[in-house]
Amino acid sequence: MLELEPRQLRAEHRPLLQRFYRTQQSRTRIAPEAECWAIGSPIAAGLCLTPVEGGWWLTGLLVQPARRRQGLAPCIVAAALHDRPGPTWLFCHPDLGDFYRRLGFREADELPASLFTRLQRYRRHKRLMALMHEGNYRNS
Repeated sequence: MLELEPRQLRAEHRPLLQRFYRTQQSRTRIAPEAECWAIGSPIAAGLCLTPVEGGWWLTGLLVQPARRRQGLAPCIVAAALHDRPGPTWLFCHPDLGDFYRRLGFREADELPASLFTRLQRYRRHKRLMALMHEGNYRNS
């Protein structure tokens, strides 16, 4: 039975999330300062939150294909962002914009300098949009 309670991973369990990303053929890298979140044992969904100037950067939201459309992504995002102060930004393909908007994200008017530079670099190779959530997350 899959444990569906999202949890922040302790440092010694971060390699489990990295292994999950690899087995899903994701190139997601976990920043040393990132908070790692997961659902399931074995992991069925994960994400990372990295502190940036003035807020957080959400990366690596991934749900195992067999577990998609079961509410795991909204569940883990809600848990990771619950009562988190400050904005959270993310980059996504435009096709995912509506999904994130349903979770309360909107197009980012401004980005911290480090994210702006990163987005410009990433856009050389792929179509991405920047979204943000204002903080003190409540699932819309």
